[in-house]
Amino acid sequence: MRALVGTDKGGGHMGSAGRLQRVCLVAVVLFVVAFLCGTGFAADTEQTGERALLAKYGEIKSKLDKNQFGAPIFLESKEGHDSVRVDMYGVFHFPFETVRDALQSPSAWCEITPLHINIKACIYRKVKQNAQLTLYSGRKYFQPPSDAYPLKLAFKVAASQPQYLELNLVGDEGPLGTKDHRIGVQAVPLGGQGTFLHFSYTYSHGTMARMAIKTYFATLGRDKVGFTMVGEDGKQEYIEGVRGAVERNTMRYYLALQTYLETLKYPEKERFEQRLSRWYDLTAKYPRQLKEIDKPAYLNNKRLERAQQEALQSKEGN
Repeated sequence: MRALVGTDKGGGHMGSAGRLQRVCLVAVVLFVVAFLCGTGFAADTEQTGERALLAKYGEIKSKLDKNQFGAPIFLESKEGHDSVRVDMYGVFHFPFETVRDALQSPSAWCEITPLHINIKACIYRKVKQNAQLTLYSGRKYFQPPSDAYPLKLAFKVAASQPQYLELNLVGDEGPLGTKDHRIGVQAVPLGGQGTFLHFSYTYSHGTMARMAIKTYFATLGRDKVGFTMVGEDGKQEYIEGVRGAVERNTMRYYLALQTYLETLKYPEKERFEQRLSRWYDLTAKYPRQLKEIDKPAYLNNKRLERAQQEALQSKEGN
C-alpha cells in the first residue's frame, strides 16, 4: 500500500493531486476485488437435473474419495476473456430431506452467506411471489453495511422434489461493469444418509473491473493462490490471479453451507456462535489459501456485523 501512495519514481514527494489520484486508484482496486471475492457470481449453459448430477457423481467418485482437500470435495474452474466459473462438488453426510428443506429458505441463506469473511450483512425480502437477497460485500475487517456494496440477487427455487433440489441466485448488475452474477445449487440423495451437492459460482466482468483486478494481483494480491495445480509435472504450482481468487471464494461459501448444516443440531440460540467458530476452524485447514485474520478478530467482527444485519432486517419486517 505504501509503495502505491507514498512517493513518485523520482523519489521526491508527490503533490496533493498526485497523492489523491493514487489513493483513489487503491480504493477502486480494493473495492472491486473485495466485491468480486465476496459476491461475484456468469452463467454457463450446462446439462442439469437429477440424472446429470448423478452421472457426475459416478464420474468423479474416485476423486471425492482421495484428493488434496482431505474431504469429499472436488473442484474445477475455468477462466474466459471476461468471465470466471468455479464448480464444486461434494458429499454431505446428511439426509437429502434435511439438506433440501434447510437450503430452500431465503432466510437460511442470510445465515450462511455472512459467515464469509467479506460479507458484511445479508437481508431478504419478498418481491411479489419471489424472494430477493441483498448481500453487502466489503473488506475482511469490520464494516457497516452502509460502507459495503449491496448486490441484489433474485432467489428462486427451481426444483424441490423428493429426489432433487435446484436453487438459483441471480443478479444482473454489479459495480464497475460486472454483470450476470449467479450462484447455483443442485443436490441429490445418495444411498444411505448422504447427499451429493453441486455448488457453482460465476460472474462476468467488463474492462474497468478487469483492469482493477489485474492491478490488484500484480501488487497487493500477488501472493494469493487458489486450489488448482497448474504447470508441468514436477513444476506445478497453485493457480494465481482472478481464477485463484474465485476458487478461494467458492470454497468459503461451500464451507459455509457445510457449517450451516452441521450446526442445525444445536439449540437455535446457540447456533450463531457455533457457526462462527466452526466456519473459521474449517477454513483454517487451508491456511495457504484462506487464512486472512486470526480467529478472535474474525469472531469479534462477525458479532458486530450481526448486530448491523439484524437492524437492517428488522426494517424489512421479516
